[in-house]
Amino acid sequence: MNQFDVRVAGAKGDSASDDTVVFQKMIDLAAKCEGTVIVPPGHYRVGQLKVHSNVGIVGHPSYSWKGAAGSVLELNDPNATCLLDLTLAIGARISGICLDGRGLGKGIHGILVDKDDFGETEDSPLIEGSKVTKFSGDGVHLNRIWCFRIRGSMLSENDGNGLSVQGYDGFILDNWISFNKGSGYASIGDGENNAVTITGNRIEWNREGGICILNGSRYNITGNYIDRCGPGIRFERTHGAASDPNSIIERTGYSTITGNVIYRSGRPEWSCGREWASAHLVLRGVQGVAVTGNTMVVGRDDTNNEGSFGYSAEPNWSPEYGMILEKLSNVIIKDNTLDSGATKTLIRDGKNHRSGVIIGDNVGDLFGSPLT
Repeated sequence: MNQFDVRVAGAKGDSASDDTVVFQKMIDLAAKCEGTVIVPPGHYRVGQLKVHSNVGIVGHPSYSWKGAAGSVLELNDPNATCLLDLTLAIGARISGICLDGRGLGKGIHGILVDKDDFGETEDSPLIEGSKVTKFSGDGVHLNRIWCFRIRGSMLSENDGNGLSVQGYDGFILDNWISFNKGSGYASIGDGENNAVTITGNRIEWNREGGICILNGSRYNITGNYIDRCGPGIRFERTHGAASDPNSIIERTGYSTITGNVIYRSGRPEWSCGREWASAHLVLRGVQGVAVTGNTMVVGRDDTNNEGSFGYSAEPNWSPEYGMILEKLSNVIIKDNTLDSGATKTLIRDGKNHRSGVIIGDNVGDLFGSPLT
């Protein structure tokens, strides 16, 4: 037997009883046989759980956009570091689970990997068909991760980022990453975030940005829909020159940004004087990047002044800038469309480029320009 049903083991799932002990016992038993913890529908109150290698936690995914439903793990400890700790869990699988942080505590993450170094073995976690919501930290926080997959999941309404990564070799596919107070996707660390594919995601209403990559390289950002994030995509080198001038590892860039739709980026209330926050695309200090075939367009809020759905009485159009560019090297920005692409400037080119920069055939006009 390698399947362990938490209900059979005595978990109540009544949104009142503390089911932590039962869950941890089932996880520990599953670790002895590379087994799976089965979580039938219910609302299970639990504290921090330590997941082991080659263990699956599998539930019934019937959550909705605004609701926590199906197999729900509800955090009950405001002093926890996270709800699911995958730090030492090589090859773990989280499938069909809704994690609800309930806004408890401060800086508590939904799913956490937090290692001192990358180690010698690929971590290889799979997070699929799951919802991670209302945590006081990040929805998913992966610090020094090596090989990971997140697909078909919802990371929403967290006080930090939807997904934070310092690591390598990741696939982020077909997710809904929305309404986080930080960024939808954020690289963390200083240059140790590389070789990540971000494809086919809906990334919307993330205050600090849709996709924010600082000091990273080798990203494939393709076919995403990015809506009302400030900014839509930010790719920037913030550290100084590489300690080794010949080191490719320490450089920022070497990426493709292709075929994305970026809509109504930024919001005046979020900018806080940061000019780059009201832009579809920010590229600064990067090299070896191709930006082609993207569509960028102005939009307005679809919430009224009271926060309910319905257009505001005072239209709130954004962003001010289509693209903000500066200090680029061997970068191509070509064949993008910015029809009604910005309210102020389509392309703000700060120049100071180093070499081999092509910016051309990006058609469009400012919002409010008459049709010709």
